[in-house]
Amino acid sequence: MPMQGAQRKLLGSLNSTPTATPNLGLAANHTGASCLEVSVPDGLFLSLGLVSLVENVLVVAAVAKNRKLHAPTYCFICCLALSDLLVSGSNMLETAVILLLEAGALATRASVVQQLHNTIDVLTCSSMLCSLCFLGAIAVDRYISIFYALRYHSVVTLPRARRAIAAIWVASVLSSTLFIAYYDHAAVLLCLVVFFLAMLVLMAVLYVHMLARACQHAQGITRLHKRQPPAHQGFGLRGAATLTILLGIFFLCWGPFFLHLTLVAFCPQHLTCSCIFKNFKVFLTLILCNTIIDPLIYAFRSQELRRTLKEVLLCSWRPAGWWPGWDVKSLGGNVFLLPQRPQEKGLCDQLSHMKSLSQAKGPGLQEP
Repeated sequence: MPMQGAQRKLLGSLNSTPTATPNLGLAANHTGASCLEVSVPDGLFLSLGLVSLVENVLVVAAVAKNRKLHAPTYCFICCLALSDLLVSGSNMLETAVILLLEAGALATRASVVQQLHNTIDVLTCSSMLCSLCFLGAIAVDRYISIFYALRYHSVVTLPRARRAIAAIWVASVLSSTLFIAYYDHAAVLLCLVVFFLAMLVLMAVLYVHMLARACQHAQGITRLHKRQPPAHQGFGLRGAATLTILLGIFFLCWGPFFLHLTLVAFCPQHLTCSCIFKNFKVFLTLILCNTIIDPLIYAFRSQELRRTLKEVLLCSWRPAGWWPGWDVKSLGGNVFLLPQRPQEKGLCDQLSHMKSLSQAKGPGLQEP
């Protein structure tokens, strides 16, 4: 039936792999039990996507809320979280649509399904390219802050960072649109793989150079003071180590996906490659795991971001109907509570002040 064919194409061609879909059945018939296929339950897949959505929304909300985090570095981190949010959201949307179509709960024409398929593929590809670009931007930003510390604030300014962010998003959307339009050309797949490898090499070189400089600095301090290296060897080393961990996790989670694209380009008809194609859902699950891990690293490594996240969570669960802050006034021997303008204190500080006043409220303490 046309609708069933559209559904299978939607499932099999996610992230530009429709060329491999017709070969899966052939591989299963010829290889039998020798073809290993790992099954990922749809419930687990959707749950991972939901966790990723919540975490990345919190990161974006924290950066948007705290003006201290409106620096170029945190702008890049916020955009990386936003691209991770799009990765998980687009994959969740596609999985949900497929389940609804297979259950018969969503009745629509095959052309509409194809349009939705193309739109989701553009979102997924754009967010993938943005993740790579923003990881590279974060690496370059950290490199400049370490090797050109005195000129950093004049070189990496907020307007320049915003222009770079806008250029990355526009270039990613345009590139992914072309990629979806010409997905059946092997050269397109190879361009994506080469871009991925080039970004990884660039970031690896920058991080190795940063770590080498940090180690030399620590050794110089040790020789100067003739003692063991200090426990805290500077923000540069911690930042480089954090981003190195982030890069390693990104490579492990995204590497199988790009291996999949490479095999689609070189051996779409080979039986062994067809067996690997059958585990495409596992590759998507690894990508979702990467989008979950990224916010955890940011929250634990950045004290200011962690504090803002805590404030966002506490304030989102404040009791309904409570005024965020009060002033204590004394008049004629009686104590009154007068509403305080919200901008005079932080929202969570106001909430804490309100709770302490309500607990200490006695017979002489009355509201006006």
